[in-house]
Amino acid sequence: MPAPRKYPDELRARAVRLYRESNPKPVIRRLAEQLGVHHEALRNWIRQDEADRGERGDRPSAELVEENRRLREEVLELRRANAILKAASVYFAQELDPTRRRS
Repeated sequence: MPAPRKYPDELRARAVRLYRESNPKPVIRRLAEQLGVHHEALRNWIRQDEADRGERGDRPSAELVEENRRLREEVLELRRANAILKAASVYFAQELDPTRRRS
């Protein structure tokens, strides 16, 4: 379970929009102070927004991160099911083995 977010999504969206729509671009530290957020948080939000828009290649988009998380969960569930099926097949193979003596 992810940690709770310190800043609301509306604030994040507004901050990124303010940065993107400003011309010339404001200094991130100064804009963050005006909005009452940590400058590194704002910098990360801007970077993530750029990645989501395909403007950055050094960072995965939020959509890709979510898909990877979902696929990891699915792989884990499939591995669990596979282990159960393997154990069941071993059990039934022993039960059906004609060379095995029954007590």
